Amino acid sequence: MRILTADEIRMAERHAVETQNIPTLKLMEQAGYATARFCMMHFKFESVCVVCGKGNNGGDGFVAAQALAEIGKKVSVLVLARGISDLSPDAVHMCKRLSIKPVWISKQPDFDSEAIQEVIAEADLMLDAVVGTGFKPPLRGLAKTAVEIMNDFDGDLVCIDLPSGADADCATRPDIETEDYVVGDATITFIAPKPVLVLGEVTDGPIAVCELGVQVPFFEDELEMNVATAQDVAMVFPPRRDDAHKGDFGHVLVIAGSLGKSGAAALAGMAALRTGAGLATVACPKSVQATIAATAPELMTEGLPETGEGTISLTAEKKFSELLTGKDAIVMGPGLSRNEETAELVRRMVSHCPLPLVLDADGLNAFDGHYRELNRKGDSAPFLVLTPHPGEAARLPGISAKQVQEKRIETAQNMARETNACVVLKGWRTIIAGPADLWLNMSGNPAMAKGGSGDVLAGMIGAALARHQGRLGWMKQEDAVSEFDEMNALLGELYKVDPSLEKLKEHELVPGFDRVSDALKIQKVAATVHLHGLAGDMARDFSHENSVIATDLIDYIARVFRECDAQVENGLFYLRK
Repeated sequence: MRILTADEIRMAERHAVETQNIPTLKLMEQAGYATARFCMMHFKFESVCVVCGKGNNGGDGFVAAQALAEIGKKVSVLVLARGISDLSPDAVHMCKRLSIKPVWISKQPDFDSEAIQEVIAEADLMLDAVVGTGFKPPLRGLAKTAVEIMNDFDGDLVCIDLPSGADADCATRPDIETEDYVVGDATITFIAPKPVLVLGEVTDGPIAVCELGVQVPFFEDELEMNVATAQDVAMVFPPRRDDAHKGDFGHVLVIAGSLGKSGAAALAGMAALRTGAGLATVACPKSVQATIAATAPELMTEGLPETGEGTISLTAEKKFSELLTGKDAIVMGPGLSRNEETAELVRRMVSHCPLPLVLDADGLNAFDGHYRELNRKGDSAPFLVLTPHPGEAARLPGISAKQVQEKRIETAQNMARETNACVVLKGWRTIIAGPADLWLNMSGNPAMAKGGSGDVLAGMIGAALARHQGRLGWMKQEDAVSEFDEMNALLGELYKVDPSLEKLKEHELVPGFDRVSDALKIQKVAATVHLHGLAGDMARDFSHENSVIATDLIDYIARVFRECDAQVENGLFYLRK
């Protein structure tokens, strides 16, 4: 899901009115009803106080107030204005539809009146509808006082569109000591996420996006920024057709494992199957083949020649082309060990690999001192995904771990451009970067800081890349002459909806990195990272952050798919829940 600045939101709204013929009042009405639904989903309350400003954010608040009143909630509305003539035209319309008599606050002493204090004291829930996306700090006058009162409120506090006082375009966390903004318990925003909600982290609670039916036009930015949501999961993993068979969902080859590390290979293989792969084969040292087969009977296994240390031998290279037959994506690295002979094998296989490839763990370690070999230049180079943790992201290009953590986005982007790959920089708020694409993920938690979590993610990404079913729905393998058939069909449909997307044809980016095909593959990776994080969130919620283990993540993948389906059905997409 695209992150939009305040100016881009205004252009999207104008596009909705002029191209989609959606009246601004309709957008406001949908926003208000979505807010009421969001409140009912997340909070238990009987009495609610809605604090409204003069503009359209206040209009959203009026609609939400009326919707909650109609289902029997006790609703009070405080308006920071002298009267209805102070309101924006759309807010006037919605204010007149209220069945509740609003309380007008026109001067500072009004806040201290007994009636207003009583309204606030009686409320279980408060809605912040003072200012929204168009606001630029600082707050002044009545709005500043209202924010202070809301921050002192003891009940639950929901922000409509943005926490009032926050700058939509702020990419860093504001300082509550020096800047006035609402610190709410939850936020519902509209059309698209704003930078402050993703990068500013102005709230620790749930953040949901309701698109209001607005089709965001194409903005020809130098680099667009996206955040992964259930919407992306739904695009990457659409419902299966009744006549589908296992071949339609891809065959993942996992090259992994060594003596003492067979579990990593099994985790990656099982994660691929749980994420929807039709088939998964684990190629491992012959001495651990039986262990993996016994651990996970759903996996096929292939025993390979091994070194004296129980790692895959260089002589296994002869079997490489045979191993690739009938496969759709490769995961290489989990548990391979750092044996130098095995590392040399990895480098050779990567240089000749014709399939989408996920390189993880010891697969990445094999390129210590060989960083430049990761860049397989040229239009024919297959899609490559690198999944470093911060230590690997520092070691491979030769920078410090401190540099990585201080500039995570920049590090991931640089690494993606230097390797011509999709880089998944793991850690708190995982970054997914391509040479010309950037995705952020807000799911996941510290409970996932356990051995095996990365192996699960690698297998999941392999499953997403192996699928022959994508955002256009199911496509028979024999009909998919090339990926461009699907991409061109998709773009053709999008051009009909929005002629501005024709600009995509001229959107020239990094040479050797196909814009459309690889951008959609990166979306697949980002959606899978989000899915992985949601599995970790659900495992923590049903267990404890100290007790989550890697197999728990695999066990919760199915429930997370159901959660994503529910978000699509409700039209509320969570950046964080």
